[in-house]
Amino acid sequence: MLKFIDLFCGGGFGARGAVRGGGQPLLAVDAWDLATKTYSSNFPGAIIVQEKIEDIDPHKYKNELYPDVLLTSPECTSHSIARGAKPGNEKSRETAIGIFPWIDAFNPRWVIVENVNRMKKWERHEELIVTLEEYGYTVSQLLLDSAEFGTPQSRKRLFLICDRYGTEITKKELLASHQKQRKSARDILDPPGTYKSSPLYKPGRAEATIERAKRAMRTLGKGVPFLIVYYGSDYAGGWQMLDAPLRTVTTIDRFGLVTWHNKEPMLRMLQPQELLRAMGAGTGHKLPHGTRRDKVRLCGNGVCSPVMEVIFRKINKINGMSDCLPEAV
Repeated sequence: MLKFIDLFCGGGFGARGAVRGGGQPLLAVDAWDLATKTYSSNFPGAIIVQEKIEDIDPHKYKNELYPDVLLTSPECTSHSIARGAKPGNEKSRETAIGIFPWIDAFNPRWVIVENVNRMKKWERHEELIVTLEEYGYTVSQLLLDSAEFGTPQSRKRLFLICDRYGTEITKKELLASHQKQRKSARDILDPPGTYKSSPLYKPGRAEATIERAKRAMRTLGKGVPFLIVYYGSDYAGGWQMLDAPLRTVTTIDRFGLVTWHNKEPMLRMLQPQELLRAMGAGTGHKLPHGTRRDKVRLCGNGVCSPVMEVIFRKINKINGMSDCLPEAV
């Protein structure tokens, strides 16, 4: 079993995939109290630390923990295209550089760094890669879309998979090692009537919302449910069909579901449990803490579980531990 330390752990979606792929969390770190509470509820055997990683001396755990993998998802908001024209926060970006004291302390065979693809445009990205290589790691830079790994969400992220023993890993290998049936937004929805919807054309509804819905209805016709996509770079007129993977989940409400009642369109927002399914975390993962808004943010900040599951299964196989793994779920 691959033991791992989880930096910027969030609500544990990446860890859920890692556990399904044969991993065991030893220590999890995040600065957000709700993230650490959620992680603790899902992985009570791990040591949980609520602090910024730069405020922690990892050497104090050096003689206590012996991880095989350092799993990291540095803060991505200053790299994300969702920021629009807002200037990035360089201190936020540099959380990626903050992983090196942890590498010094634990010398793990594997380091995994997950972030948005625009991280490659960061002026210190090449420094990050070169420094990892100077530490002796072979770095595989992979752009992976969660939808290709059986997640009902299209979420493209950059993964740096780094091995001290020189292994290079390709996207083709990961996809070939663990084929999953493609899923769609329809797969995450709770049964009709579970949540209350309101009329699309109710007084006070934003005109932009109604216009998005009208675009969808002009294409699909009446009586066909669909999703409104509220913001983000959108080339589909602000809506999507249910038979495609959900567009990328973000940290605030992005998706409204339009259904039909007595030939009238009704609208409701997707709920945290549905977004949890979109992250691929499975029925065993819980969101027991925080408000609805908090839970949406946890999902938007997360790593899709099936992608991390495939990565951990692959590196477990490389480590010669594949015979110990259960069948994929």
